[in-house]
Amino acid sequence: MLLKDVVKLLDEYQVKNFVDVDVQGISYNSLTTKKGDIFICIRGEASDGHEYAASAVEKGAVALFCEEEMPLNVPQIIVDDTKRTMANIAAAFYAEPSKKINLYGVTGTNGKTTVTHLLQRILEENSEKCALIGTLGYKLSSNDEYKDAKHTTPQPPELQRDLRLMADNEIKNVVMEVSSHSLEQNRVGCCDFNGAIVTNLTQDHLDYHITMRNYFKAKAILFENLKEGSFAVINADDEYSKDFLSVVPNGVKTYTYGVKNDADVRAVDIDFSIDGAKFTVKFDGKSEKMNLHLNGMFSIYNALAAFAGALAMGIDYKIIISALEKTKSVAGRFEIVTKKPLVIVDYAHTPDGLENVLKAARELTPDTSKLICLFGCGGDRDTTKRPKMGKIADDLSDKVVITSDNPRSEDPQLIISDIMTGIKTVDTQRIFVEPDRGIAIKFLKTISNPEDVIVIAGKGHEDYQILKNETIHFDDREEAKKVFAEVI
Repeated sequence: MLLKDVVKLLDEYQVKNFVDVDVQGISYNSLTTKKGDIFICIRGEASDGHEYAASAVEKGAVALFCEEEMPLNVPQIIVDDTKRTMANIAAAFYAEPSKKINLYGVTGTNGKTTVTHLLQRILEENSEKCALIGTLGYKLSSNDEYKDAKHTTPQPPELQRDLRLMADNEIKNVVMEVSSHSLEQNRVGCCDFNGAIVTNLTQDHLDYHITMRNYFKAKAILFENLKEGSFAVINADDEYSKDFLSVVPNGVKTYTYGVKNDADVRAVDIDFSIDGAKFTVKFDGKSEKMNLHLNGMFSIYNALAAFAGALAMGIDYKIIISALEKTKSVAGRFEIVTKKPLVIVDYAHTPDGLENVLKAARELTPDTSKLICLFGCGGDRDTTKRPKMGKIADDLSDKVVITSDNPRSEDPQLIISDIMTGIKTVDTQRIFVEPDRGIAIKFLKTISNPEDVIVIAGKGHEDYQILKNETIHFDDREEAKKVFAEVI
């Protein structure tokens, strides 16, 4: 592709040393720059890509996208903000692949991964190809292996590359998790969404967004940019439902779902067991029985979100119900790894997420048994949620083990101290502290009985732990199976 074609989606820019060179790829990391790449100089928190432009040119970069003129004899496209412009560059280079597919975005604090998986299963049940992009990576079908998981929503060059791969493989539909960071940073700029779904909005990422209002505004970008003829699906029970409804443009069809409030798709007569959740779903004047192999009230909300989204796509409700009833758990989402005791591993890492999982686990805990929660909080992240999660674990569990999650650059003991401030009484018979997560999981065996229920929260599907100077292999599911010597 010629350089003049790469800039076709840019609104304003200046040029220096312009020559219409042939572009073979996009790079924003000088260490991975290849011959024929354009190099985008990104100003980050820890480094400035402009400082590595010369290195990128030495490695074969044929042009630069930068925010200031560089003393280098290569074509330079100068823009105000390279980070935000990167989406336009990538979309142009990969020939705007989202225009060739039906792209559906799922945003919200919790539930994005499960909802995207449910939608993929529904579309495939409807004999349609559907790819998925999200926290676990990307996959071209539900039977495919996950690939390339670095961010919930990839950076624009990777995202547009993946969308092009999907379009070239004649995959008609793509469901994608859309994070607040990606919306705020314009990672999904130039993505042409056919529909958007929001699961909920509760506290998370306030280290980045500062206020809940800012957090909402970031999520709202997905809905504000919907085109005429697309759809929006909104949780009627969520505190921010009216705010999301207010930003949906004219010409976009809206669907609501819920349990407590009137909604287009609503669940009633709910019953939980260890095998899942049974309920009646009401929609379009109909009432149909549902038998989910997923548990917890949050799973019902996720199923309703997918149900409403699939209805908005025009899929027959019988196909939707069939697909939902066939779906088993998603990796690391209320995943049962042993049964004696019942050990549940979940990705819950926010106050709302932890509360939902513990309430769901309580439904499965016999009256004569204990509910035990093991969790920690990540380092270098929102500190205000730590005492809140401590209080939730204290209030909803019979025993609590506080440990490390991904401490990153922080002292694990200081993170634990923040969590402990939310616990009203430190009873040594029910509140336990062990900074080493592996030892903490082993400790669970000494404080539990076979009929108890144990929730190991925070990491879910993750198979690593991020420490100050290294990232090590660590999987809660593997550790729990070792300790309780049972694989199911």
